[in-house]
Amino acid sequence: MELKLARNELKSKPKSIKLEKIEEELEKEGQKIFYFDRENAHKDLVELVEYFENKGYSVYLREVKYGLDENEYLYEVHILK
Repeated sequence: MELKLARNELKSKPKSIKLEKIEEELEKEGQKIFYFDRENAHKDLVELVEYFENKGYSVYLREVKYGLDENEYLYEVHILK
């Protein structure tokens, strides 16, 4: 599975990250907060949550609004052991 990370600038393209890379970072640090772009399908993020919960992690997913427009949001995923 490949997800798009949140953009640093509004007009830039989001960078992608693979599920394996997320796992590697979690093994090193034990916990991590990831910010994903609004272009990701919500069902993909739910699959990510379920994947890590099945591996014994606690996972919190929330939508973060950073402006007044409906399209000004991103997803925050906090994964910890």
